[in-house]
Amino acid sequence: MEVYATIVFLCVLFGLLASSIWIGLALMGVAWVGLEMFTTRPAGDAMITTIWTSSSSWTLTALPLFIWMGEILYRTRLSQDMFRGLAPWMRFLPGGLLHTNIAGCTIFAAVSGSSAATLTTVGKMSIPELRKRGYPEYMIIGTLAGAATLGLMIPPSLTLIVYGVSINESIIKLFMAGIIPGLVLATLFMGYIAVWHFVKPDQRPPAEPPMSLGTMLSESRFLVPVLMLVFAVIGSMYFGWATATEAAAVGVIGALTLALFQGSLNLNTFLESLMGATRTSAMIALILMGAAFLSLSMGFTGLPRALAAWINEMQLSPIVLIAALTVFYIILGMFLDGISSVVLTMAIVEPMIRQAGIDVIWFGIFIVVVVEMAQVTPPIGFNLFVLQGMTKHEISYISKVALPMVGLMLLMIVILVVFPELATWLPDKISANQVR
Repeated sequence: MEVYATIVFLCVLFGLLASSIWIGLALMGVAWVGLEMFTTRPAGDAMITTIWTSSSSWTLTALPLFIWMGEILYRTRLSQDMFRGLAPWMRFLPGGLLHTNIAGCTIFAAVSGSSAATLTTVGKMSIPELRKRGYPEYMIIGTLAGAATLGLMIPPSLTLIVYGVSINESIIKLFMAGIIPGLVLATLFMGYIAVWHFVKPDQRPPAEPPMSLGTMLSESRFLVPVLMLVFAVIGSMYFGWATATEAAAVGVIGALTLALFQGSLNLNTFLESLMGATRTSAMIALILMGAAFLSLSMGFTGLPRALAAWINEMQLSPIVLIAALTVFYIILGMFLDGISSVVLTMAIVEPMIRQAGIDVIWFGIFIVVVVEMAQVTPPIGFNLFVLQGMTKHEISYISKVALPMVGLMLLMIVILVVFPELATWLPDKISANQVR
């Protein structure tokens, strides 16, 4: 019966997705068919109850607040100020100001949570400046495409919120788990720039003019507001001063205050940021509703339990399972966005990883890394479309220059497998502090 149910589920799902129906509605349609065909439970009552329960979760309130914070900052002069504050310190590194792509994305990711917002904001500041200074186009575009994906890992990450809600896991623990791997991945990206610097000396632009230490320190003051906001959001969660939702509220207030002092907050900016956050939040909420209903439907059919038992009978080692899931998510990411990939598969994948003894916090970071790859792999890589709109390059060109960054993300998965403590040490430390 499980094999027949799987075939029906997949046929209905791909049929609905091929019809271009919204992903959230497609998930609900699959769940409805599953309940009607393979169970005796009334599908309508189950759908109403599940949708209401999943959408009224207190944990989920952090999502629209973090999205709103990113929308506010996207409409401020933050990007110009970040470049001005970062540039004096990046000029001495091998690769020069290309490192502003990585450092800028890392910092903005810590106050945005969205890969697209990170890419747009940092790209708006760095692309014209780096072009003006003579850096190769393929390095400007490639490093920006890869570094922007850090918005999915470094907290507050929208993908980690969705993952935590899907498996009922602590959002704060997931946020803390993403900090060290996010910094390691950023270091890998910067290492790639340094290697380019030494391997391609003929492509280096002219050296930047000298700058006194006093001037460098003076320019650094432009980084202070955003660094304070980062500490307020992440620090309040780490030290236990605020829950994820409360930290999100602090972030919104901080972003509004920052925009006010920059002189970029007006009624139009406020309404645009509010409506942008509302649209994005509603889209994600609809997907989560459909995913919750699909999880319930699959639970009644017994499909996840049967699949978990099958995986257990195969006696796959955790490493082999992770390798198989890496390939699976890379292929899936070519056709779906990251959040859809997560919620679409959790009903099946969660029992598998628990059966294999894989830590769910660690797996959350793993899945973010493979979802990051989906942002820069054709044909549906979202960052590719954003960069195409910003630079007017062809998708094929952007995909090609971003390929080395995809390779570094694969290396990051290997590092996570070899050193799982990178993702588990901070969450374990927080748990220990809470016990005390």
